Amino acid sequence: QVQLVESGGGLVQPGGSLRLSCAASGSIFFIYTMGWCRQAPGKQRELVAVITSGGITNYSDSVKGRFTISRDNAKNTVYLQMNSLKPEDTAVYYCKADLRVRQWQERLSYWGQGTQVTVSS
Repeated sequence: QVQLVESGGGLVQPGGSLRLSCAASGSIFFIYTMGWCRQAPGKQRELVAVITSGGITNYSDSVKGRFTISRDNAKNTVYLQMNSLKPEDTAVYYCKADLRVRQWQERLSYWGQGTQVTVSS
């Protein structure tokens, strides 16, 4: 059974910083992409940032230049460093991993339970 556990959310003032972490555990053969999505109240879930196993990254325009995604393949962990936070960044942030449990099994997507990020003065 694969689990993704996020941590690092909380309340921060505008202009502040937070660092999210997400660790994947369980029976894992290989993790392809890892990433972060977010969902604000009344809005659809949106992709924030993704990173491949080789370290190639992609960001949504709304966070480009402020957020940095990174990963530690040895620890099956992905990070999201969020700087210059704005009130519109307030949302539940979800970790996602595309992986194979076994070499012969299909590639599937797994999600974390979400962590709340609130940007407010």
